[in-house]
Amino acid sequence: MKLQELKTHKLPTAVLGLDASPDGTQLYAACMDGGVYQLDAANGASKLLLKHESFASGVCRVPQTPLLISSGYDGAVQWFDLAAGKLVRKIAAHQFWSWQSALSSDGKYFASVTGQYLAGTEKYEPAPETEPSVKIFNAHTGAVMHEWPHVPSVQAVAFSPDNKYLAAGNLTGEIRVWEITSGKMLAKWTTPAFTSWGIIKSHCYQGGVFSLAFAPDSQSILACGMGPMRDPMSGNGKQTWQKFAWQKEGAPKVDEIHDGDHGGGHPESLAFHPSKKYFVMAGRLAQGKWNAGFFDEKSGALVGSVDTKCRLCKAVFSTDGQKVFLAGATGQPKAKVGTYPDFGRIFVYDIS
Repeated sequence: MKLQELKTHKLPTAVLGLDASPDGTQLYAACMDGGVYQLDAANGASKLLLKHESFASGVCRVPQTPLLISSGYDGAVQWFDLAAGKLVRKIAAHQFWSWQSALSSDGKYFASVTGQYLAGTEKYEPAPETEPSVKIFNAHTGAVMHEWPHVPSVQAVAFSPDNKYLAAGNLTGEIRVWEITSGKMLAKWTTPAFTSWGIIKSHCYQGGVFSLAFAPDSQSILACGMGPMRDPMSGNGKQTWQKFAWQKEGAPKVDEIHDGDHGGGHPESLAFHPSKKYFVMAGRLAQGKWNAGFFDEKSGALVGSVDTKCRLCKAVFSTDGQKVFLAGATGQPKAKVGTYPDFGRIFVYDIS
């Protein structure tokens, strides 16, 4: 696989969420300053569409409609009409942050996950949730369709390609899967691969599952995050993904990142290429050669990689599969003459 960087676009603050128009000409970025921006993918010209009262953590373009849905650390979910250029709906989805959100591929469902990690015992296991940690909404009307419990904090959520299932993963590596039509929980298992217990700087659980993606056949699930370490604050754990056959009893692990393919760092995003032949895992790099790695779906082998020299929070492919958009930040800089330099980044790569 060959990847060629075409463009690097700047935004005022870190880009935490990203989506693209079907033709790939427009990008939608959810940013640390609470803003949701629209960018021209070719020249980077941007405009502010709407604001959250805290970090904007996610944004989704609803296919075959003019609707854009955003979520944020203010717990709000907002609907913006791109054709009319105005906000059309805002709901208080959560009492705490929306850690991550997702849209089903058919555009019918929108999901958001939340949860605050508070110590429940002297061993620091998470305290019980104070509100449902997983919610599904009608993507067109905003009506709540399901509210499901989980163990906070719930940091990752994904719909299956066939739009039948929803998966969510949390801080302690517990993954749950529900059937959307019935609301029934179909699977629940825990992997210790992504959670660390801090004994040097922070005596608490850290890390967890940061991104989920169903395989193209919807029968297995990929999870990613940073491998366990003694000092989670250093961010140098093993770059890790694991694959689980979730429909089988016990959700056995069937593959994981291969020895020699990983470095040290914290992956935060998984996405499948439209061809379904490979997927990308992107995040932060502590040591190693890449912070966006591309893996063959069948063999799990690393087939391509890039190092953008900064944190990546979200990876999105164009609908035609010819480009990948990688969004994140260079690190929060110090103010210069009373203002901060732009530190949000969106990288546009050609794939061949």
